[in-house]
Amino acid sequence: MRPIATVLVYSDDASTREQVRLAAGRRPAADVPPVEFLECATLPAVLSALEEGGIDVCVLDGETAPAGGMGVCRQIKDEIFQCPPVLLLIGRPQDAWLATWSRAEAAVTHPVDPVALADALAGLLRRRLSVGA
Repeated sequence: MRPIATVLVYSDDASTREQVRLAAGRRPAADVPPVEFLECATLPAVLSALEEGGIDVCVLDGETAPAGGMGVCRQIKDEIFQCPPVLLLIGRPQDAWLATWSRAEAAVTHPVDPVALADALAGLLRRRLSVGA
């Protein structure tokens, strides 16, 4: 198991990024490595970080403007080779179909439920790290 997993958090709202960090904690589950967060507030920052590599999971805010997390997810799934799994923050449970359209591997509703976010993030980390990416 890798010593540290890197989680990219994209939102134009600093408090949303903070909620994600606090909900996940240092280690979202006992069987995954500790996480470090890379925060991005703009689409160019997300694309640059993904091009550099080393990202294990992306958490994208679907309510971010002008480039929302759903559109960003779809774009990076098309453009980034071996794109990391994506956890999408959606505004309401009825938006789950949009998360599917965007090709996100998981979605949780906003405001952030710490248990749901930690569980979803841990699941994506398990999956990502088990394939040796």
